[in-house]
Amino acid sequence: MAARFFANRNQNLSSIPFQFNFLLNLMKMIIFLSADTRNYKRQELIMRINLIGNKIGMTQIFDEEGKVVPVTVLKVGPCYVVNKKTEVKDGYSALVLGYQDVVERKVRKSELGLYKKSKVSPKKIMIESRVLKEELDKYEIGQEIGVTIFKKDDFVDIAGKSKGRGFTGVIKRHGMSGANSSHGTHEYFRHGGSIGASAYPGRVFKGMKMPGRYGGKRVKVQSLSVAGIKAEKNIILVKGAVPGPNRGYITVSHAVKKHAV
Repeated sequence: MAARFFANRNQNLSSIPFQFNFLLNLMKMIIFLSADTRNYKRQELIMRINLIGNKIGMTQIFDEEGKVVPVTVLKVGPCYVVNKKTEVKDGYSALVLGYQDVVERKVRKSELGLYKKSKVSPKKIMIESRVLKEELDKYEIGQEIGVTIFKKDDFVDIAGKSKGRGFTGVIKRHGMSGANSSHGTHEYFRHGGSIGASAYPGRVFKGMKMPGRYGGKRVKVQSLSVAGIKAEKNIILVKGAVPGPNRGYITVSHAVKKHAV
């Protein structure tokens, strides 16, 4: 009986290296597939051209069924290809786009030389838009890119700088409710409450919701639907709100997470 027990025990122990190697190879395969998926998503991401524009404001339109739809009016482009980044020279492929004409005296000399080389008038804003090599070959320096790359019912991602609200309290910044406004409460109505204990931990944890600077940061809103396009005026109507004040600068690109049917 004892001999049979030790024999089975040795047999189980001898199979452990095989099981470990099998699990190790399985983990390697999962990591490889996940990395391949990330690379695919990265390729999908860098294929989208970011057009520069301004937020005009909000209004409302009526759809085919007569329902009121709130939309944001955006003036997008025209943007011009100022330069092309190639994998051979720069290590990656991208389009350098310029938006809004500006006088030469307001442009850096290094940028002015680039504009003269590409024979494009100086622009107020210049950004890079990562694209694949196949997409890069479709555009030439000096070419105009406008709202015609979008169409109605497309989904777009829009990024802009949110309205800066300065130094604010916890009620406006984090939506806290404040203290009770009952008898006996003094000078504590809009406070944030306790921020930690005394003996333990004896410090304030990082990330505690407290007063501070609110807004003035880059915000991206994803998967907004295009309600209409007026190509002759470089106007796009998108359903919903867009970050930033009126006349603020925004970038518009095809949505990463959602596609038109």
